[in-house]
Amino acid sequence: MPHFVYKAIGRDGKATEGGIEADGLEIASRQLRSQGLTLLKLEPGMAAANSARASGKGPGRQDVLSMTTELAVLLRAGLPLDRALKVLIDMAAEPAMNGLLNDLLKDVKGGKSLSQALVPHDKVFGSFYINMVRSGEASGHLSSVLDRLVEYLENAKANRDAVVSALIYPAILLVVSVLSIFVMLGFVVPQFESLFEDMGDALPALTQMVIAGADFVKNWGWLLALLAIGLGFYLRNWLRSDAGRASLHRSMLKLPVVGGIVFEFEVSKFARTVGTLVGNGVSLLKAISIAIDTVDNTVIKESLQVLPPAVKAGKRMSVALDETGMFTPMVIQMTRVGEESGSLDKMMLELAKVFDDHVQSGVKRGLTLLEPVLILGMGAIIAVIIIAILMGILSVNDLAA
Repeated sequence: MPHFVYKAIGRDGKATEGGIEADGLEIASRQLRSQGLTLLKLEPGMAAANSARASGKGPGRQDVLSMTTELAVLLRAGLPLDRALKVLIDMAAEPAMNGLLNDLLKDVKGGKSLSQALVPHDKVFGSFYINMVRSGEASGHLSSVLDRLVEYLENAKANRDAVVSALIYPAILLVVSVLSIFVMLGFVVPQFESLFEDMGDALPALTQMVIAGADFVKNWGWLLALLAIGLGFYLRNWLRSDAGRASLHRSMLKLPVVGGIVFEFEVSKFARTVGTLVGNGVSLLKAISIAIDTVDNTVIKESLQVLPPAVKAGKRMSVALDETGMFTPMVIQMTRVGEESGSLDKMMLELAKVFDDHVQSGVKRGLTLLEPVLILGMGAIIAVIIIAILMGILSVNDLAA
């Protein structure tokens, strides 16, 4: 039966939106009006989805997390998969997600498993998600696997949000610092230039330097802005290239505090993915291949590429990791303990947990150092400008006396 999505005003005057199944657009309209709804918009669900896809909008990470959580709850409550998908379609507010769920329902009704239905949407869900669902279907515990997926997605989201949130304040502080210095040089210092016009070389060297800097900003500020914009575009294009991205990632790993945080953040993602997949029955070789794709740093990713052929040849993961010279003793030893005890999945998850804690404490420690450095740096530059102006004023007074 065709599915339609609608936006309407209810009897209480509040806006509402949702989905409805009917044999035609007119029948759907009559059914909704009989419920006391004043329709604002009514269109086929797939048309809305196609419109969203054409505009480049698709389901995001939060949409996938919400869908997985709700599907796990419905399956745990005893609903069959097709009925659970219908409920999710009725609950979906976003047209893109509504269309995706309709695609899944159509494929499931056509005899495909959920994992097979997810394959055409691998850009939304990823190979990790699809293989987790496949392992749940094979074991007959799909709802339990979805619960683990929810836990994984929530942990990944929490770590990502924690890092982004922690970087917002320093970024704002840096922008304010740069703008404050430019305002001082471009607008404040020029106000005193008329006072110093007749002083010439009698002005202190520091005052002359600050006035020269202010004149440059005042006269060539537009050029500095254009250069900054051009440099930004150049760096963006350079970082999109393989060579630029590899160079940046290599440099980040060499930084004193940031390098350790980046390393542990990337290894944590790899370890959590391997542990989750192996724990749910996915073969180690396939789990490693999928986990490598979750790593963003190209240097670490390249080092991990030795694992699939090594494991395929019968070599232990811990030995292959040790031979790269890239990984810390903690990574190697915890992997070795997991292999020797037959609990590699648990040790990988434990390693991910330890590194997550390290990342969070490292970010806090780094910000504790960065914030005062930015504040003191800005304060020092502004103090130099103020001292230079005061020295110039005192020189004028001395000359007048």
